[in-house]
Amino acid sequence: MTDDIVASVVRQWRAVNPELDTGPMELIGRINRCSALLQQAEDAPLRAAGLTRAEFDLLGAVRRTDRELTPGELARETFSSGAAVTKRLRVLQERGLIARRGDERDRRVAYVRLTDEGRDLVDGLLPRQLAYERAVLSGLDAESRDRLSEQLSELLVQLEGRIGGARR
Repeated sequence: MTDDIVASVVRQWRAVNPELDTGPMELIGRINRCSALLQQAEDAPLRAAGLTRAEFDLLGAVRRTDRELTPGELARETFSSGAAVTKRLRVLQERGLIARRGDERDRRVAYVRLTDEGRDLVDGLLPRQLAYERAVLSGLDAESRDRLSEQLSELLVQLEGRIGGARR
């Protein structure tokens, strides 16, 4: 097995401070590096459709819940700030992928739904995106993917409970 960039960094730290426990750096550094590389790839099918990952996440949240959502609910569903959601919704509405409906009783509340074009885009794009992601992970066998997914899930549950990013 060849060394990754994190192994090189760890070797450098050990050379200048051999007593340093680099275990956390090794794990978090690899998670961060994987995340950065995956973000760099920018999800080819999404990019081809003219969407960012964040925009697709909003569309996907409305599609998978199969109901109208408020911008606040979308922010919670996608772990985004309210301001970021508002900006993305404006872009998606201009493209005709979502529609907003105001609440008759409370003018401050708006509901977001997919247009037919938005629903068709998500339904057509998701299988291509999943195939792309499957190809990105193809270097790992099924058992390794399952094990890694379980381990990352355990870490995520712990972090959500400790750091406060837990969903509802």
